[in-house]
Amino acid sequence: MVGEENRVFQVWDYVVFGLMLAISVFIGLYYGCTGGKQKTTSEFLLADRSMNPIPVAMSLVASFISAITVLGTPAETYIYGTMFWWFGLAYIGTGIAVTRLFLPVFYRLGVTSANEYLEKRFNKVVRVAGTLTYFIQMVLYLGIVIYAPALAFNAVTGINLWGCVVAIGVACTFYTTVGGMKAVLWTDVFQMCVMMAGFLAIIIEGSLRLGGFQQVWKIAEEGERIDFWHFSPDPSIRHSFWSIVVGGCFTWTATYGVNQSQVQRYLTVGNVKKSKISLYLATVGMVIVVSCACSAGVVMYAYFATMRCDPYTGLADQVKQTDQLIPFFVMELFGGLPGLPGLFTSSVFSAALSTVSSGLNSLAAVTAEDLVRPCFKKMEEERYTLVTKGIAMGFGLLSMLVAYIVSLLNKGILQLALSLFGMTGGPLMGVFSLGMFFPWANSKGAFTGLIVGLAMAFWVGIGAQIYPPDVYKPPLLVDGCFSPNVSTTSTYDATGFTDMAHLTTLLPTEEPAKPRIAALYTLSYSWYSCTFWLITVFVGLLVSFMTGANKPRDNDPMLKQHIADACYCCLPEFIKRPMRCGDDKLDYYEDDDVKDKDASLYVKEVEAKRGYDFQISESNGVGALSNMKYIPDVRDAEENVYDNPMELEHPVTEL
Repeated sequence: MVGEENRVFQVWDYVVFGLMLAISVFIGLYYGCTGGKQKTTSEFLLADRSMNPIPVAMSLVASFISAITVLGTPAETYIYGTMFWWFGLAYIGTGIAVTRLFLPVFYRLGVTSANEYLEKRFNKVVRVAGTLTYFIQMVLYLGIVIYAPALAFNAVTGINLWGCVVAIGVACTFYTTVGGMKAVLWTDVFQMCVMMAGFLAIIIEGSLRLGGFQQVWKIAEEGERIDFWHFSPDPSIRHSFWSIVVGGCFTWTATYGVNQSQVQRYLTVGNVKKSKISLYLATVGMVIVVSCACSAGVVMYAYFATMRCDPYTGLADQVKQTDQLIPFFVMELFGGLPGLPGLFTSSVFSAALSTVSSGLNSLAAVTAEDLVRPCFKKMEEERYTLVTKGIAMGFGLLSMLVAYIVSLLNKGILQLALSLFGMTGGPLMGVFSLGMFFPWANSKGAFTGLIVGLAMAFWVGIGAQIYPPDVYKPPLLVDGCFSPNVSTTSTYDATGFTDMAHLTTLLPTEEPAKPRIAALYTLSYSWYSCTFWLITVFVGLLVSFMTGANKPRDNDPMLKQHIADACYCCLPEFIKRPMRCGDDKLDYYEDDDVKDKDASLYVKEVEAKRGYDFQISESNGVGALSNMKYIPDVRDAEENVYDNPMELEHPVTEL
């Protein structure tokens, strides 16, 4: 093991770390002083809808795979094995689902806040409920993202804990407030590169020390860490193929499909084709990142198994939480090499910065569009932009406060973060799904479904924190180190006595008896999003039918997304029509020449099989039609313009 003197940051480490922060701040200043200087909300929140898909794709990867992945995923692989690697398959399913089901709807409407959809489809109350749910999700998540890396490196390297928290919060708040979305996207690109450099440094150096990655894999196999073959459908099993691939697909679809932070990024490229390209590239990037993170965990296990000393249980005075394993390993590998610990520390904090900056910008967008603009409709654009910047700064300060609250918890950040997204993302995706895929859903059903889904989610999620389910962990080697909480025992197998001194055996402790209701809390966190999505949709439809379901033909076709056409386009029409609840097919085309990118998708054709007039709904101000060509006015995405197919020679008439 590396000596204590080498587990302290040296001057060059601080130089590298400071340089990373300085570059991020400089990017914010650059975009704050060039171009339109962030004087309009379109530039501040949506980068004038003029971004290239490649930086947007890198930002999509960086913004949610962040410090949670850099610290949590290698530790997950080290402790439990490689089942987590299956999330790569879930990411692929997520990319397909989002591009086919959710993304086209937001582009058709030309929204800035994803929650605008909820008001158009239901009413203002549902929109505000969705906004508050997003607030809960993102503010808590940002607190985790800020605090976790600071805690990990404070314990292992001696970096000042709250100095790190303040450095992340202040730097991120500054460049997000000054540089807007362009600064967020380009700093994400820079930070993504730093993050990947950190992973590659660990994998390459660790493998070289052990004789190559093939030898690393062999050691991990012998230690029961290479395991991909749990196919049990039991929902209480923490990680199985089905919980990760199916449940994980729901978790990440909720994140990438309806989360404002991600939707806002899709809208920065200007049209739906480029958005799909950026998401497909991001899917490939997410698979690469999770593969690097899991590989780093395998290398870390093989390294400490070779030394026969697990630092988590064998050196409990130095590594108190699993999230501190990877920083400890970095100091083991690079403690004597000036600057390299600083590089990896920069990669972790870069990941944190990318997530926090995207979260602050999206929170500002949601607050401004959903709460400020409806209350101050006549506010001047320049003042509205200043208010939006002030909101971003306020949420930055709030995130630092939440980081203090998170410091009172003692949970692994990876499971904590994914549990949070499952608990809030599942119900939120459920209410969007009610609007897009279920034409009978009404506002009462949507609101009730969301509330019931959230109540169930927090009941189960908090209960699982109080009464955590038992989880099997493969053995860890500790006979190369000493700790007072490890004992040596022997056991007998078919070949004779086997020395068990190398296995972790915690001294027995009395656990209080769990109540019967604790069985409900054994549900794997991987299933949270799927389960609470189902509850939200079921309750929403039940209440809708009890209170008077909508008629499918009364819904604005711009607000629908037919799963039959999106996912089963090759099926014959006589099969797809019942799957659309009797609706006619809606064809859309994209106009790349539209100068105002707020409405780049148009309804091209609606088969006129039922004749009734275009009507404006009093509840949400948008129209329903069946036999007319439906085109949103490119000058104002809120307005609805149509023309009668029988009178196409006449100019389009505004309502």
